[in-house]
Amino acid sequence: MTESIELPPRQAWLTSLTALFTRVAPGRWLALMLLALHAAVVFDADVALTRAFLLAHYGLFLLWQPLVRSETRIEPRLALPVFAMAAMLVLLDGSWVMALWLAILAGLVGAVATSQNERGPRWAYLLALAYLLALLLAWVLPQSLGGAAALPEGFQDAVRFGLPLLPLAILFLPASRQRSTSSTLDFIYGLMLSLLIMVMALGVFAVVAVAKVSYAWALVQTLLGMAALLLVLSWLWNPRAGFSGLGQVTSRYLLSVGLPFEGWAQRLATRAERERDPESFVRDALADLQELTWIRGGHWQAARGEGTFGEPAEHSVSHAFHGLALTWQSQRPLTPALALHVRLLSQLLGYFYAAKVREQTLREQAYSQAIHDTGARLTHDVKNILQSMKTLLAAADMSTPEDSDRLLALMKRQLPQLAARLSQTVDKLKQPSEMDVAQQPAQSWWSALQLRYEHDDVQFFADALDDTPLPQDLFDSVVDNLLTNALRKRQTEPGVAVEARLVLHPLVSLTVTDSGVAAPEHVARNLFMSPVASDFGLGVGLYQAARQAARVGYRLELSDNQPGRVSFCLQAMESSPNP
Repeated sequence: MTESIELPPRQAWLTSLTALFTRVAPGRWLALMLLALHAAVVFDADVALTRAFLLAHYGLFLLWQPLVRSETRIEPRLALPVFAMAAMLVLLDGSWVMALWLAILAGLVGAVATSQNERGPRWAYLLALAYLLALLLAWVLPQSLGGAAALPEGFQDAVRFGLPLLPLAILFLPASRQRSTSSTLDFIYGLMLSLLIMVMALGVFAVVAVAKVSYAWALVQTLLGMAALLLVLSWLWNPRAGFSGLGQVTSRYLLSVGLPFEGWAQRLATRAERERDPESFVRDALADLQELTWIRGGHWQAARGEGTFGEPAEHSVSHAFHGLALTWQSQRPLTPALALHVRLLSQLLGYFYAAKVREQTLREQAYSQAIHDTGARLTHDVKNILQSMKTLLAAADMSTPEDSDRLLALMKRQLPQLAARLSQTVDKLKQPSEMDVAQQPAQSWWSALQLRYEHDDVQFFADALDDTPLPQDLFDSVVDNLLTNALRKRQTEPGVAVEARLVLHPLVSLTVTDSGVAAPEHVARNLFMSPVASDFGLGVGLYQAARQAARVGYRLELSDNQPGRVSFCLQAMESSPNP
């Protein structure tokens, strides 16, 4: 059985008092803080009493302050500035110390006011800001300037008894018990407001000291000068034409965080155009980041490699984008702005790395496709040569002793042709880039074609042949595929007639026609768009021939597809260099 532990009376009282303080709205502490400040500054009390009010004011400030959350445990090294500020405020008796404190306090109040969303708390902080500015301009600054800035007794009484109405009004305004979340942007606004108030106070002092004018007229001149300066700065921040504006310059500088970001991005793009290997690109790009003094080194890892850059450090942050994992190491923890900048750099490197990987993949696919295309075309050439050799062997088997002279003449004519075609195929395998370069006069090519197929009962028709150059490899590949397919129909349909027709003007065209069955609709639709199923070959002959024709400036099409008349036509396009 567990027993409840009772706290000592003093510790229990402190615990209950702390719980009571945490339930008080921040706006209430703000009003009490301003009332204590007013009593310490305005009323001419005893020194001990004034310091007591200042100490109470600083204690109430610690209860209200938005810098550290109430539940956070304060370390001794952070508590030292708190006590130092309290000692300076209480022990140093001077108007300029109080003016500096009022400027800092006004900056904090203004920073909190910008983050308020509810109407009641926002009005409370605006009233507090107005009170601090009025106290500084109507009391503290005149007291610091001495007799030259003495104010009338009636005005002093109005300040002494009228200004406390603003803190009293804050007490009766509805206040939220929930503290607003501070942000870096609020502190920037507060810092700018504090600096602006300090500049205004120093400007009034300078005008009074130099021009020897009254305090009121010096204050008016200072405010008019600052208004004119702010008007000019507001125009320079976002001008309508010409100069890009201080806003863009400031944003560019904050984005770069000490690094010439545009220059590095330009070098990164230049390196991406020059470097082809993704891993080498990442290694060189990270080595170029030596200008970042807040990054000591790091580590990168990708699918095909990894590496390090710089020197190891204590603190690190990691990001991964598009298959590239980056670890940045720094001597100190990165601020939110620097962490965002590191994330931007990591994302940019990841995008470039992914682009290089895609580029390499496409290059490898194009290389594999080129190998496939070359192999398929040469395979068909070899297959056509083998078909011609089989035909010669069949003619030799069926010959009689009386046909020996005719068979010998046929062999003398065909074997050199086959040897030459086989030699050309081997040359294409050695130098595939020159496959579509060779040209041959139309008359000589047509004669060689008739000689190759003189024993296959193919009818050849041509009109007005001349020396018009023809792409030899294209015409050999296409006509061998078309004639081989047409002659193969005689295995199932004896008596199929096959004819070839060559026309040179006005456009070069080669037509092969047979009287066999028509091609099925699904086969005819995909004949030149993709490989089709074939019982005799690879099914890619006409598909490869159509692609080869398109590269040279020709078009291969099925011009007629009906029973008894199936025609394929290879025709030069109008933009072809061989009209």
